[in-house]
Amino acid sequence: MKKMKKLIPILVFLFLLKTGYTQELRCNISVNANKITGVNKNIFRSMQMDLYDFMNNRKWTNHSFKTNERIECSINIQLDKQISGDEYSGIITVQSKRSAFDSSYKTTVLNIRDEYFRINYQEFQTIEFIENGNKDNLTSTLAYYAYIILGFDYDTYELNGGTEYFEKARQIVNDSQNYPVTTKGWKAFESDYNRYWIVENILNSSYSSFRECIYMYHRKGLDTMAESVESGRAEIAEALRLIQKVFRARSRLYITQLFFDSKSNELVSIFSNSYPDEQNRVVQILSECDPTNANKYGRIKKGSELNPM
Repeated sequence: MKKMKKLIPILVFLFLLKTGYTQELRCNISVNANKITGVNKNIFRSMQMDLYDFMNNRKWTNHSFKTNERIECSINIQLDKQISGDEYSGIITVQSKRSAFDSSYKTTVLNIRDEYFRINYQEFQTIEFIENGNKDNLTSTLAYYAYIILGFDYDTYELNGGTEYFEKARQIVNDSQNYPVTTKGWKAFESDYNRYWIVENILNSSYSSFRECIYMYHRKGLDTMAESVESGRAEIAEALRLIQKVFRARSRLYITQLFFDSKSNELVSIFSNSYPDEQNRVVQILSECDPTNANKYGRIKKGSELNPM
């Protein structure tokens, strides 16, 4: 009986290998510390390898992912300053993509630039994350973004499908409230655009139309364009009305900015070959909700040669 118990984990492992089930993320990690001098660069190479293992080899959900189902994402860390012996600060950029159905086209789901990245790291230290009370800002930040990536990805396939992972991200935010005042990015009063506000906006029922937009844009829009470009494009146009609804409820929302940071170029591509009436309606919404890119959206009416599909 004891031998049989020992065999069970091995058999499960072999089954997973045979069926191709694996971890959820296929995350490319880069660490750039060119601006920091007087430090052995091997430390940053070790950091990159450690964080790669942390993101790609940890199980983040209870679901089984096939190899070809892993979420394509990237994390770029730009370290600009050495604060003390093992403390560094800089910028972390997080991106994720997913494929449109029956197409080779990949759409950007997330594009986040976080300027509140301050960490402690020693070469050969153990990189681990403990749910419900983690005390390390480096792994808290990486785990937070792993759950944000998962939450957004699940939301693109099912309405509010990512709630479980957004809740986990919110728990990390709550656990990080007692971090030192120099460790920024977790508290509401620090900025309108930080980690706190992403999960607050996402889980705030007042802005539920945002998540409906994410679902409609991807599942009813992009995923149907291989079958019918016009009907898929019409669904995306309707999804933009939901973003407009959120914008009019509160114009300065971080999630609204994140949406346009990810989708502005794609929207120009999608609607440049649309009908004039649809173009006019879409450009009006986009210029209202994302005035920073109003000139870019003006290219829609002129007709761009870009085509996302």
